[in-house]
Amino acid sequence: MAELILINISGADQPGLTAAVTGILAGYDVDILDVGQSVIQDHLSLGILASLPEKSEAIYKDLLFEGRQLGISVRFSPVAEDTYADWVANQGRDRHILTLLARRIRARHLAAVSRVISSHGLNIDNITRLSGRVPLVDDSTVTKACVEFSLRGEPGPGLRAELLNVCAEMDIDIAVQEDTAFRRHRRLVAFDMDSTLIDTEVINELAAEAGVLDQVAKITESAMLGEMDFRESLKARVSLLAGLDERVLQTVASRLPLMEGAEHLFETLNLLGYKTAILSGGFSFFGEVLKHKLDIDHVFANELIIRDGKLTGEVSEPIVDASRKAELLVLLADQEHISMEQVIAVGDGANDLEMLQRAGLGIAFHAKPIVKRSAEQAISNLGLDSILYLMGIRDRDHRKMSRPELP
Repeated sequence: MAELILINISGADQPGLTAAVTGILAGYDVDILDVGQSVIQDHLSLGILASLPEKSEAIYKDLLFEGRQLGISVRFSPVAEDTYADWVANQGRDRHILTLLARRIRARHLAAVSRVISSHGLNIDNITRLSGRVPLVDDSTVTKACVEFSLRGEPGPGLRAELLNVCAEMDIDIAVQEDTAFRRHRRLVAFDMDSTLIDTEVINELAAEAGVLDQVAKITESAMLGEMDFRESLKARVSLLAGLDERVLQTVASRLPLMEGAEHLFETLNLLGYKTAILSGGFSFFGEVLKHKLDIDHVFANELIIRDGKLTGEVSEPIVDASRKAELLVLLADQEHISMEQVIAVGDGANDLEMLQRAGLGIAFHAKPIVKRSAEQAISNLGLDSILYLMGIRDRDHRKMSRPELP
């Protein structure tokens, strides 16, 4: 009768090690039921669940001898048939991906997240680092780090609230997504513009040029917090810009600060062939500038009305408000023949919520409290390019894509 044995191999990684071990098993025509391997700092851990024939002494002897030759540890653990049967029966259970993002990942981050995972009865199957190797530098250096947990089980209703508390206490970001085929096959990414793609509010910049910054900034803040209807607030703010010379638009556009990570993000998305869009309650003039700079596919924003070289204090209809953003997102997906499950939407204000909720992955980016609480996912501590981690894209993937092709 066959016996189920978990073979654990650990030691210094070296070329041919896995080939040597599996070669021995192949010589005995062994069935492999599961296998996993990882290497950290040139230290290898290899696990093989095998069905061995009833008389396996020769296999054990050969593996132990090979282990001594290679300077590695080889251990054997029997697995009960009912335990294996339970494992097979659970293969259809829901799986989720938890993504932990921070400037630097510390033991207390992993400990806190692991405790929450455990308290909700979830099992951790794998932990994988997606970010590049973090150098040993002064803490003042801007860095980013990310690890991904593969979880088995169904998260309870209180999981998100507990993780949000951990994020607030430790200045980290955590996202939990169902591990479906769509997660790694997104195709359209849509962004708000002001305070999302750029680290400013354009209307405040225009207001500063017109000498009405205090009035406009107050209305802007109220609108983004959801305290004021967006259409009403937009018209009120733009009316204060009446008479501003249109040449000021180019002056403001020339100094727009891109959000941290924006260029890296769009370089990667464009290399991978994603469709991208700006869906903004801001102004199309500035959206077009960003479209050219970042190679964005679509721009939908509000059009400032200009007569005789001056802003009239009005915008053209239809106004791109919350419902219009969500409508445009659906229309774009339909136009590109993309399922909504394959759509990502990113924004920071209350007028982005409908768009975020329509998308397969909605991300509140450096968002107002009402948006962070309501959105499915939130990023508050890293730059825009950290969105790539939520898509399962590693730093090393981008480096490989960026290499010039050999002649």
